[in-house]
Formats: sequence, C-alpha cells, structure tokens
Amino acid sequence: MKNTLISLLLLLTVALPVEASEGAMGHLDMTTATLGIVALVIFILAYGLVIAEEFIHLRKSKPVIFAAAIIWILVALLAKGSPHGAALIEQAINHNLLEYGALLLFLLTAMVYVNAMTERNVFEALRAWLVKRGYSYRKLFWITGFLAFFISPVADNLTTALLMGAVVLAVGAEKPEFVALSFINIVVAANAGGAFSPFGDITTLMVWQSGHIDFFGFFALFVPSLVNFIVPAAIMSFAIPNETPAAADEGVSIKQGGLVICLLFMCTIVTAVSFEQVLHLPPFLGMMMGLSYLFFFSYYLKLKSHNDSDVVSEFNIFNKVARAEWDTLLFFFGVIFCVGGLGTIGYLAYVSHFLYEGLGATNANIIAGVLSAVVDNIPVMFAILTMNPEMDTYQWLLVTMTAGVGGSLLSVGSAAGVALMGQSKGMYTFFSHMKWSWAIALGYAASIYVHYLING
Repeated sequence: MKNTLISLLLLLTVALPVEASEGAMGHLDMTTATLGIVALVIFILAYGLVIAEEFIHLRKSKPVIFAAAIIWILVALLAKGSPHGAALIEQAINHNLLEYGALLLFLLTAMVYVNAMTERNVFEALRAWLVKRGYSYRKLFWITGFLAFFISPVADNLTTALLMGAVVLAVGAEKPEFVALSFINIVVAANAGGAFSPFGDITTLMVWQSGHIDFFGFFALFVPSLVNFIVPAAIMSFAIPNETPAAADEGVSIKQGGLVICLLFMCTIVTAVSFEQVLHLPPFLGMMMGLSYLFFFSYYLKLKSHNDSDVVSEFNIFNKVARAEWDTLLFFFGVIFCVGGLGTIGYLAYVSHFLYEGLGATNANIIAGVLSAVVDNIPVMFAILTMNPEMDTYQWLLVTMTAGVGGSLLSVGSAAGVALMGQSKGMYTFFSHMKWSWAIALGYAASIYVHYLING
C-alpha cells in the first residue's frame, strides 16, 4: 500500500523550486503512519480535481488550498509524537511561506505588466499586423511558431499561446487541419522558449530563485530548446497546405503609453537581474521596484490625459492588479504547502532516495519531464527543489529543460495547451495533439542529446 501511494505521489510531484533542501530541514519520518498515508491520499484526490478542471469547471486553486490546510492539520497531529515536532513544523512553515511570498510578488508584477500591455492593445496590434500581411499558411505556421518561441521567454507561455492562437484563428478558421497543427506548434514553441529564460516559465523562475543556476546560466539551454521546437515543427510543416488565405483588412492601434509600458517592463527585468547579480538581493525586490515604475507612469498618464475622460477611466493601475491570475497564484500557495507538508511527513525523502540514488540523476530528470506531460510541472519542480538532490549545474539545467518542455507531449501537459483547446472551437483537441506526440517526443529526445553535447 505504501509503495503504491508513494508511486502516485511521484506521478503527482514534478515542478517547483525551493531553496533549502528537505533533508536539511528534516522530517518526521511518519510515512507509514495512518495519518501520513491519509495526507498523501488527500493530496492525490485534490490533484485529481486539478487535472479534471477542464471537465468539471472547478477552479484549480480551490481543492489544493483545502488539501493544504487538511494536510498541515495531520502534520500537526503527527508532530505531537516527536520531541522536536513543534520546532520542525515552525521551520517548515516559515520556509514554505518565504518561498511562496517571493514567488507571489515576482509573478504579480509580471502579471500586472502583461495585463497593462493587453489593455493598451499591444498584443492585439501585433495580431492585426500579422493578419494583414497576407502570408501563406506554411509561412504563418513558422512565423507564429518562432514568435511564440521568442515572446514566451519574456511573457508567460499562456499569454503567448493565446496571442498566436488568435492570429491562427483569424486567418485559418476555414482550415481545421492548419489550425490544429499550428496550435500544436505554438504549444511546443511557447514551452520550449520559456525553458531557456528565468522569466519564461514558473519552473525556471523557481530554479533561479533557488540559487542553483544564475540568471545568465539559463541561456545555455537556448540551442537545446530551439532544437526541441524545430524538430517537430519541421516534421509537421510538410502537412501544412502551401496555400495563401485572403488577407484581412484589419487595423488596431496601440493606445497611449503602450510602447512605454513595454519599455518599462524591460527596465523591470533589468532591475530584477541587477538586484540578483550585482547586489545579491532576491529578484522579487527588483520586480517590486519595477512595479513602482508602472505605478508612477499610470499617474503620469492620468495627469496628461485629464481632459480625456475615456483614457482616464480605462487605465487604472489597480484594476490591472485585480485582474491578475489570482486562481493561479493561489494554486501555487496550495501546491507549495501541500508538497511542503508531505515533505515534512517524510515522503519526499523517500522519493528522492528512490529516484536520484536508485535511477541516477539523468534518468530521474528525464522521467520528471515525461511526467510533467501528465501532471502540471509546477508541483514536480517544487518537489525536486524541496528534495534538493546533489546535482551539478548540467543536471539542474537538464531538469529545468525537461520539466519545461515535457508538458508539450500532451495537450493537457501545459497551460498553453489547455487554453488553446478552449480557444480552438473544437479544431484542436487532445487527440489531434496526441497524433503528433511521436514527433514532439523526437524533439524532446533531440533536445536532451544536444544539451549533453553542448553543456555535458
């Protein structure tokens, strides 16, 4: 029973970054206790509801927050039988809270900027410009793929996928096969592009904040990530019709201040990197300073446009904060405290021993990427960072890449895939994606091999 449950835990824990090792913090070693097994079952049930979100329409944050509270109740009950239980719980909770606080503030700033750029029509103007160009289906397939690959390192892969998906639908709605292939290509490209940048994915952000890889170290994954995208794209491109759709006459202008906000976002990224590289301060402090840039600029916009009531009413910076992806942010809270509670019980130490000491780091990291196609990569990476196995930079880069791009193997393996299934009006489905999983798997294997050749 215990081995079965731990195997399930392994399937459900593949992706968030934490600084201190779980072993360094210690654990209760209560994995065989009844309450410990109950805690594991609760997490599995809660994550089952997360996976089924698309079908049951229950926000993913709700079950994991509830599960986190129940798990920590069980941890507290288990700790009563340990002489150092109270101190261990305090240390673990403080550690998890610190990790979540840093992640929350960092992501909140990024989300506010993306919302501000969206409201200023920055992304919509790019979409309209592409639609007007009159590219062939095959050219559009490659253009949207490369744009997704290079935008996702700055914006998140979900925003990137939705933007490029809107372009594809605008010109290819009459060609369902083109839409399906282009959406697969966008998912792969967005996930691959996010893997070589600390800002490109939650998992890379976590690894960066954990201190295992410095900011510039991630760019060693650029070529492997590019290969991960290019290989399946080259294979799928032969199935794209070499026809040219009618160009749409559509124009969208960027609202006042839109380009300045883009510039401020770049300055915010530079500030965060400088805080970490030069001052050795946590990156989230730099991001919060960058958020103040946007706050001051929003005030300037209101002063400058005081005679234009339309502009004033539209651009309210605190509306952008309110529209952040709070479900996602609270989901991270639930995951961090669920996995942290299970780690305090002792399950992560067991899994770490089985994976990294039993199978070896390379095999374990490749498996982690494959599992992230089934389970969201965030709990997987958090579990790995919490276990903090002894690995060199090459192996940390490997697991960062595999956890980031492994989700491309299935449409439900990443937020980008799930979002595009909802956007496609039935043209892009789980099975249309799975039809090309073999090509994506070739890209996955090729990227691992290229990473070995370049960085090994």
